[in-house]
Amino acid sequence: MGLHGFVNVSWLEGRFYIGQEHHFIKSTSLDMSQFTAWLKEAIIRIGHFGFTHVNNALSRYDLAMANSIPYSILDISPIPQGFTAADALHNSLDVARHAEKWGYTRYWVAEHHNMTGNASSATAVLIGYIAAGTSHIRVGSGGVMLPNHAPLVIAEQFGTLEALYPGRIELGLGRAPGTDQMTARALRRDLLGSDDRFPQDVRELQHYFGPIQEGQSVKAIPGVGSNVPIWILGSSLYGAQLAAHFGLPYAFASHFAPEQLLEAMKIYRELFKPSDQQAKPYSAFVMNVVAADTDEEAQHLFTTLQQNVVRMRRNTRGQLPPPIADINAFCAPHEQAAADQMLQVSVVGSLEAVKQGMRRWLDLTGANEIILTGQIFDHQARLRSFEIAAQAAQSL
Repeated sequence: MGLHGFVNVSWLEGRFYIGQEHHFIKSTSLDMSQFTAWLKEAIIRIGHFGFTHVNNALSRYDLAMANSIPYSILDISPIPQGFTAADALHNSLDVARHAEKWGYTRYWVAEHHNMTGNASSATAVLIGYIAAGTSHIRVGSGGVMLPNHAPLVIAEQFGTLEALYPGRIELGLGRAPGTDQMTARALRRDLLGSDDRFPQDVRELQHYFGPIQEGQSVKAIPGVGSNVPIWILGSSLYGAQLAAHFGLPYAFASHFAPEQLLEAMKIYRELFKPSDQQAKPYSAFVMNVVAADTDEEAQHLFTTLQQNVVRMRRNTRGQLPPPIADINAFCAPHEQAAADQMLQVSVVGSLEAVKQGMRRWLDLTGANEIILTGQIFDHQARLRSFEIAAQAAQSL
């Protein structure tokens, strides 16, 4: 065919996969006619530009998930009571491998520091571990807290990841510290990093990922020319406005800060300016999901997350607790009310309940994608929850 190697096309569980040898380009749920047109375009691009350039071009090609809502996972690598950080990291890889099989679009990990219940502090390292253990699911940060880091360091880290796993790496950026103030100072935020510089730091990152400019003295190697896709993450109107102004995709952290979700989504769409990366607005929201074979079992598993929220508000964080029989016996009514408010963007129940909850929040937000997160004590129950959630999302 005059191509730079063999192009493999496969179909698995309702999704097409296109790649060359062991390299993955893209997965989609297009119907056959749409897929045929896409494949012709891919062959043309490969013939003209070679595989690497096709990979970069198709990563921006707006054909993904034409017939269903894309669904993804945000993971904080929770450490259950009685287990270790190593256990949590191995569990994250196992979830990612199953997520790939169940049709999830992307698998993101979140940066947190000085938290005994989370193992995702070295975000770029964990992304590399998950990307190495999977074959085609997109892997990224949800997110890197940019004020904690020099933009050049992040550009080099994610440029390296993109070089190793081309077309699969994404960089979600947040402006919060992801920790307490004392730990933030230990991360050297007090020297140069500041959330006041967040817009400039995002622009600096884009500069490092772009082509080398004449006279450019500082370069990210690897990183230059990689055009790693950048997302803006937020839990307020600020992030929505910034993402719209920069023409970047936007994800809202409604799994713990739901108050401004609907207004942020509306502002993002209204103010969006097209960019080289994104021609039109693309938004996602994060939702807690606890799914099980029965509503009763799901409600029982949900008490783990409820306990976690109450303990956070009491400033008594710890490792992920097992579920309990009666959440009312654990906390006072006002504590439960506060937890309910914080966790309102959650779906808890069996398949039909989860499907209805997803549909409701999609209709309310108008978002393009659902990002699911689930803190469940038992690993097998957590896997089952994400499996049911995938079935629900596929039927939307």
